[in-house]
Amino acid sequence: MGLKVYADRMSQPSRAIIIFCKMNRIDFEEVRIDISKGQHRTPEFEKINPMKQVPAIVDGRFKLFESHAILRYLACSFPSVSDHWYPNDLTSRAKIDSILDWHHANLRRGAMTYVFNSALAPAFSISLNAQAAEEGKKLLSSSLSKIESFWLKGNSRFLLGNAQPSIADLSLVCELMQLEVVDSEERQRILEPHQKIMDWMENVKSATHPHFLEVHGILYKVKARLESRRNKVSPKL
Repeated sequence: MGLKVYADRMSQPSRAIIIFCKMNRIDFEEVRIDISKGQHRTPEFEKINPMKQVPAIVDGRFKLFESHAILRYLACSFPSVSDHWYPNDLTSRAKIDSILDWHHANLRRGAMTYVFNSALAPAFSISLNAQAAEEGKKLLSSSLSKIESFWLKGNSRFLLGNAQPSIADLSLVCELMQLEVVDSEERQRILEPHQKIMDWMENVKSATHPHFLEVHGILYKVKARLESRRNKVSPKL
């Protein structure tokens, strides 16, 4: 049995796993799990991931969930993976691990809270929550400042001053791409003060071309639908 990746491309960490596999020529079967339809809560999927979240993988008889653990496993298990993604050097790995550990409680928490409560909640039959969105935006903005101060010093193209992207670059940029679905002007206000962040995002997109744009295709479709709805409900001047 080959590698199976259980994913929903609307999920930020799912996209990171899929892009990583495509970039490193890892043969895999993508099993699509539609979160909006509750497919992650079925008894069948619970056997794959008892936490009922995507992404998850099955490699032969081995099952694994949590995106960062999956990225580490894939980087160490497949010989086609280039060393820059998760270097053999232990000190370099430790620095990447520190970013990944920081990510979930900071950048991911802020971005996910903001995006869900300002744009995506209605897809799950939940009302938008302006207060929660504002709290998420504050943590998001603080996290962007920390990334620039700690890991994108000088003219760094990628985190930690690396010349090529790591799994941390891929995971964090896929997170920030979720901002595509919020109001365009608001997205611009959030990112505009952080030129290093915007340049870094473009660097990751270029380094993972064409897979980055292809995997994010569903996100751009959702963005277009949401923008169309916003334009319909906006009052005419």
